[in-house]
Amino acid sequence: MILKEDMAIVSQVEIAPRIFRLVLEGQMVEEMAIGQFLHIRVPDPSKLLRRPISICEIDKDRRQVTLVYRIEGAGTDIISQLEPGSQLDCMGPQGNGFDISGLEPGQTALLIGGGIGVPPLIETAKQLAQKGVKVTAVLGFATQDAVILEDEMARYAEAVYVTTDDGSYGTKGYVSTIVDQLEVYPDAVYSCGAPGMIRYVDQTFENHPQAFLSLESRMACGMGACYACVVHPKGEDQTKSQRVCEEGPVFATGSLVL
Repeated sequence: MILKEDMAIVSQVEIAPRIFRLVLEGQMVEEMAIGQFLHIRVPDPSKLLRRPISICEIDKDRRQVTLVYRIEGAGTDIISQLEPGSQLDCMGPQGNGFDISGLEPGQTALLIGGGIGVPPLIETAKQLAQKGVKVTAVLGFATQDAVILEDEMARYAEAVYVTTDDGSYGTKGYVSTIVDQLEVYPDAVYSCGAPGMIRYVDQTFENHPQAFLSLESRMACGMGACYACVVHPKGEDQTKSQRVCEEGPVFATGSLVL
């Protein structure tokens, strides 16, 4: 069920250049699940479209949700200037998230995140750890200044590997540099990041029975009505489509034309 609520801003802080951690409070939190997103109205009448922001952490006891987002344009820049006590018009929780229901204690999960695709993996790691699943995380960034949420991931993952394109932090290279060397084949894979990284994960785990991709996409309505965020399933003609906001943002590897 998609709800609409004016959520209160509890805190907002810049955690890396142009990347902010935003904590909101509201009843909607009770309905949230891992891998979903909120569709946020920019408090400016000139900005007609909402901004989709993935859910990073969920605290149902406090009715608080943490979002981590990057300033991409004027809309998110306006949001970044809001102070605690302000309110944001939110729709959500939206989309189909990560499925972890089939995993048992002692099984293994590999989380692969790139840049601003890392935030939705934090709550995923938390809930996997609560189930007794052994989590390994591989996080890729462009440079040391862009590294985010490493400490948060380390609370839940038994091993956290960080790569940077320029070698300024962690291992020099891409997430593939680490993933290709892992000796244990995971029972499940969860990933989110830029298109190049997503294509790599899709190809590497194409036939994995429980591997999932969370796609980033520009959206308009965010409710599946406008078809502005469509992707195409493999094996279907071009008249077939699935919407990232409705059928996604999470899809099984090997299921889409990427």
